[in-house]
Amino acid sequence: MLQEVLHPSIDFSIETVFILIILVGLEAVLSADNAIALASIAQGLQTEKEQKYALNVGLVFAYILRITLIITATWVIKFWQFSVAGGLYLLWLTFRYYTNSKSEEGEENHSSLNLKGLWQAIPMIAVTDLAFSLDSVTTAIAVADEIWLIIAGGTIGVIALRFLAGLFIRWIEEYTHLEDAGFITVGLVGARLILKVAMPDFVPPEWVMIITILAIFTWGFSAKNTEETSTTNS
Repeated sequence: MLQEVLHPSIDFSIETVFILIILVGLEAVLSADNAIALASIAQGLQTEKEQKYALNVGLVFAYILRITLIITATWVIKFWQFSVAGGLYLLWLTFRYYTNSKSEEGEENHSSLNLKGLWQAIPMIAVTDLAFSLDSVTTAIAVADEIWLIIAGGTIGVIALRFLAGLFIRWIEEYTHLEDAGFITVGLVGARLILKVAMPDFVPPEWVMIITILAIFTWGFSAKNTEETSTTNS
């Protein structure tokens, strides 16, 4: 894999363009729950400036970790411990979300990651993206054989993820069930990573996962907050 990075063989055929489009499409669909998690982490910061800074810096580190994962993927997939660790982390993130409360006064029991520190948020953003990448990189390798294509797809995916996370920060305030929908899918991805190790024959195919994510997010966008609720949460 490293040899392919140092001496890439780039072929811009119609098939190559088609595969790149598929990779970017997969990144877009499979990154929705990732973006929700990153948005929820950044949302716990005090100001919009801190939120943007955390996302920008966190995703720079995330990109470095993701490229490292792509280059070492053939080695990483030999060790089931990585998948289990990533799955447990995502399940822990989901558990943390549902066991924390946004309301300090106790008036409203709304779940949230509730992170306050900038330097707590940045590494958490990077590690969260890495955990999601364990699944998406495996999918990318199954679709494309050429390493430069996977890196290109991953690069576009991280850029798209930055803008998507920024949008989700606003959408979380606007849509009642969106954050809950996002973390349900975060938990599903975590469970899927562990299931791939424990009982690989029972792992649902990728298309089932995509349809499930789309269905959950359809529910997430199904209801808007009232003006009173939005004002209270802000």
